[in-house]
Amino acid sequence: MKSSGASFTLRKAGFTVEMAAHAFSVIEGYVYGFALQQINIPLQTPEQVAEVGVGILQQLAGAYPHLAEMITEHAMKPGYDYAQEFEFGLDLILDGLEEARNAPR
Repeated sequence: MKSSGASFTLRKAGFTVEMAAHAFSVIEGYVYGFALQQINIPLQTPEQVAEVGVGILQQLAGAYPHLAEMITEHAMKPGYDYAQEFEFGLDLILDGLEEARNAPR
């Protein structure tokens, strides 16, 4: 993300200088963090997701039952695509930033 263009776009969208800085930081951190996960945990196929999920379940299921539930009931289901999580998370961030921008000051 090019910072000068992003800050201009955020300011043009009605963010104060302070809120533009916060927004840029949150978006940049999310994009960078997601990219690092994709590079370091390159799960491309449902079989790879299932293999990693089984490994996590074997190690952590007893201590973290809700994590085990999420893996078995969501991530290991046919058609699950981790890349779609990016769009969902980015939408949450953008919705929150829009709400913050429109909040009374």
